Amino acid sequence: MHLLSSPSSSNPPNFSLFSASQNPNPLSKFTFRIPTLPLHSSPYSLPAPPPPRCSSRDSSTPVLDPLPANATVSTESQSNDVPPETESAKRELVVRRPAMEVSGEGDGGGAATTVLDAGLAELAKKMPIFEPEAAESGVKEKPLAVNLDLALYRAKILTRNFRYAEAEQILEKCIYYWPEDGRAYVALGKALSKQSKTAEARAVYEKGCQATQGENPYIWQCWAVLETKMGNIRRARELFDAATVADKKHIAAWHGWGVLELKQGNIKKARHLLAKGLKFCGGNEYVYQTLALLEAKANRYEQARYLFSQATRCNPKSCASWLAWAQLEMQQENNRAARQLFEKSIQASPKNRFAWHVWGMFEINIGNVDKARKLLKIGHALNPRDPVLLQSLALLEYKNSTANLARQLFRRASELDPRHQPVWTAWGWMEWKEGNIETARKLYQKALSINSTSETAARCLQAWGVLEQRVGNLSAARRLFRSSLNINSQSYVTWMTWASLEENQGNAVRAEEIRDLYFQQRTEVVDDASWVMGFLDIIDPALERIKNILRLDQSSKEMRQDALRTIVGANESSIDEEPISPSSNSNDMESESGFDVDAFVKEKLSLDPSKLEVQMVTSRPFPVNRSRV
Repeated sequence: MHLLSSPSSSNPPNFSLFSASQNPNPLSKFTFRIPTLPLHSSPYSLPAPPPPRCSSRDSSTPVLDPLPANATVSTESQSNDVPPETESAKRELVVRRPAMEVSGEGDGGGAATTVLDAGLAELAKKMPIFEPEAAESGVKEKPLAVNLDLALYRAKILTRNFRYAEAEQILEKCIYYWPEDGRAYVALGKALSKQSKTAEARAVYEKGCQATQGENPYIWQCWAVLETKMGNIRRARELFDAATVADKKHIAAWHGWGVLELKQGNIKKARHLLAKGLKFCGGNEYVYQTLALLEAKANRYEQARYLFSQATRCNPKSCASWLAWAQLEMQQENNRAARQLFEKSIQASPKNRFAWHVWGMFEINIGNVDKARKLLKIGHALNPRDPVLLQSLALLEYKNSTANLARQLFRRASELDPRHQPVWTAWGWMEWKEGNIETARKLYQKALSINSTSETAARCLQAWGVLEQRVGNLSAARRLFRSSLNINSQSYVTWMTWASLEENQGNAVRAEEIRDLYFQQRTEVVDDASWVMGFLDIIDPALERIKNILRLDQSSKEMRQDALRTIVGANESSIDEEPISPSSNSNDMESESGFDVDAFVKEKLSLDPSKLEVQMVTSRPFPVNRSRV
């Protein structure tokens, strides 16, 4: 049997496809009818060739046998090789090609074939998948994948500069062209959350989870954080669980879930989740840091120091770990160790606004006003759009300088971020202290108009209640205290301030009732100290070394010296063995460790500390001598 080749070929091919079988049994013979199609013609205007048929005289014989090696190709006509059709051949499977017109062959099936093929043609016209031009144009319109990374970076810069509208347009285009990539959904959801557009952000996260078929843990985790901020704790737990199911090695989900349980008072569950994070993801500075803060809250300071050292060992550039450790030493009044930790945090992240701010507040608390002012000004020069640094600097200037200068700094901070509640609350407190009662009320109202259910709102209501109490509006003060406690029922200051108000009015019974209410509704977290050694056994098999570190019978001097040794490292054994008193401070910018802030700023940040005053003056557009809002 020979296969008919294209009539346009001049020379027959030199390879073989089929050959006549040497077996006289005719059961292995097949019949092929291959139509010759013209090139560059529409598929719907082709004249219908006879439908190809593949037949066999024995159904047990395979449809296509392996090609023999000596198969040849012939250009001769196949008319003599085609056996006549029989009833068994007609019952074989027939594969037809859709065509507009099919000529009948006298067997009575031409009319039915024409109707069937016409229906297929109409169906093909309605389906764009059969249009090659449309498919090719869609491929041409989609940008290259590298444009996604560039667009995401551009949107990140725009969001950082508070140009949210432009960033949203770019991210929506990214979602349109790359709906399967989860980064665009995460970035757009965060941008909407920063604008307090929580409903839109939730819709974006939900759309992203559907587009990625629930396999992107980052979207689940960001959605869970959003629900946590909105107070939907049960929903947040479900979303954190979904994130860990999508990827059990997603450490942010384990850590965020653990922090959520901590805020809800579920200490054991939080530790269980954090331990799972370490089990599946390995050492992580955020998990170690959170566990260290748990130990510090339970007054197990040596365990906390060990966990902080593990966090900084995992990531020596983790500014948050150094800062949290420094605050632990601040609480223990180990000022020398705290200052060295602040220095390490600055070296880890020189432009980190939190590092400069917390260090400045530390120096304010121990009385180094000049040093604190310089640290806050350096932080502001490096982060000119951060309102928190200006707020702290304004309070510092109000206490140690003039109210006009503080008022100017408050005004500038409120313009940098009009939705930053603590700025308005602190400004209102200053105006109240200055005797500007109406101005203070307006500022408190402004703070509450931003968000009336946050922790800052609770503090604002408490401060406003104190103001009304001092001016004699006792009924208004009671309402404000009650509103503050509706937001944060665990505020000891608010309960005791309200009780003091009733006691000053001669209502001793009512004051005692308020105190009893506080102790009745107070949430007391009971922590299990037996968990500590079991967990440390998991994260570090060197048990003897842990026992040496966790010496609970040390004196105050030994504890401070051990903290310093842990900070400076084993290779620096030149620590002074003299007792360190809580009041031992250094007023110089150069600390005991030899770290010079001025030299560091000049070398690493190209910033001249002597010109900080000039930079502050030139960046202020407001007059200083105004005393009213």
